[in-house]
Amino acid sequence: MSMSDSPAVGIVGLGGMGTQHASNLTALGADVVGGSDVVTEARDEFAAAFDAVTFDDHEAMYDELDLDAVVITTPNAFHEPAATAALERDVHVLCEKPLADSLPDAERIVAADEASDAFCMVGFSNRFAAAPSLFRAYQADGEFGDVEAVEGAFVRRRGIPGLDSWFTNRDLSGGGALIDIGVHAIDYALYLAGFPDVVEVSGVTRDTFISGDAYVDPDDFAGGWDATEGERDVEDSATLLLRCADDTTISLEVAWATNREPDHEFHVRGTEGGARLAIGGDELQVLGSDDRALDHHRDTTLSGDPDRDRYVEEAATFLDGVRAGERPAINHVEEGLLVQRVIDAVYESSERGTSVRLDDAEGVSEDERAAKLE
Repeated sequence: MSMSDSPAVGIVGLGGMGTQHASNLTALGADVVGGSDVVTEARDEFAAAFDAVTFDDHEAMYDELDLDAVVITTPNAFHEPAATAALERDVHVLCEKPLADSLPDAERIVAADEASDAFCMVGFSNRFAAAPSLFRAYQADGEFGDVEAVEGAFVRRRGIPGLDSWFTNRDLSGGGALIDIGVHAIDYALYLAGFPDVVEVSGVTRDTFISGDAYVDPDDFAGGWDATEGERDVEDSATLLLRCADDTTISLEVAWATNREPDHEFHVRGTEGGARLAIGGDELQVLGSDDRALDHHRDTTLSGDPDRDRYVEEAATFLDGVRAGERPAINHVEEGLLVQRVIDAVYESSERGTSVRLDDAEGVSEDERAAKLE
């Protein structure tokens, strides 16, 4: 590597997220010099947009270019080979969420990170929105006391990704709504709770809509799509409960599709106060009380910068770490591994019909997970 104020960055996976990351990094002073994708059209468009060299294989890009960092935005199944190959070359990595499509793959990335002179940062972008930043500032001042419980939802009323895409193909994604948007909910809740030690997980996954004869998204003016086309061997919703060593509890609802209003709100209950905030939001409601007054509730709504772009903030944090050669203090790969352990335990709990202790978790085989959805 040849480090400078303009680090040389490669993008692995040149779809919408890859292009967005490339644009943000370029605006922040990075030099996006290369990209890799198996799709010819994606490579051609990326090369034209960023004047970058493109490859159909990430290994070829790593070998050909002198890279300081890479951003990985491929389907989940390809995160591990792309990330470990970069870390083995001491190239810094920003890996989109989830860390991997399975717990063993996530563990391999963490092992590669530990052995490397470079670092891996996980793309939990929602931490960089205005609301959680306000929350953490108040939390540091003791406004909420000890967090006792977090309740949250990442629920779409109708919002299953296209069935002909990799999102609903277990071999490429590792799962459905839980591993796609549930990963955000789990990370967000753990982040707000201060990453307590999770000891037990209970969960149920469902395939109510994705396994039906037809699915129509009322917001899709093309009329939706035929659910008999493409792969659909994943779940479309999940309910989960996490118990932590200090008795903190985290309860979450996750859905690509369900018969309720969309919901992205999280509620935090502490010993001294509470809070309400949404994933990706810029407002924080602080819930306080004064027991000495007749009208004792003291609630305040705070607004952060509405123009704050969480993806830009994430990219800036990553670049600061690359330039300094130091791991950022946020979005650590070990946190990504814990989220992956929780996801794996939810699948196991749903399959077995019992709660799962993380220290006893055996994991669910691909055959068992697929059988539940047949």
